[in-house]
Amino acid sequence: MRASSVTNEILDILKKEHDHLTEVEIYEAVKFKFTAVNHSTVYRALRRLVDDGQVSITDIGRGAQVFELVAGEPHHHLVCQNCGKIINLKDGSVEELFDKIEDNHHFKVITKHLALFGYCQACQKKMGE
Repeated sequence: MRASSVTNEILDILKKEHDHLTEVEIYEAVKFKFTAVNHSTVYRALRRLVDDGQVSITDIGRGAQVFELVAGEPHHHLVCQNCGKIINLKDGSVEELFDKIEDNHHFKVITKHLALFGYCQACQKKMGE
């Protein structure tokens, strides 16, 4: 089994799932097809994909970092701490924030994927009752 086969399988899994998957979830999915694959091979392939900008890595409060295919328009996440709902947030206003931080603090922001935690509208309504 070649590393490029594992890398291609990871990309296929992320394309099909359209979800935020942990490293373990990705490993289990790859292992389903490539039964002899070891965890370190999947780990290295994921890291290469992140370094190449094809996959993003984020902490969205699931207890482990999650990976997502970088496709289409850049976006960020609003994560409900009560129900776990994830709302995608378009990049525009967040990119402006990053630019202001860089200008005001002479600091180069390399994190281009942001997760903000709070409560979704439905959970706010439930908590208010």
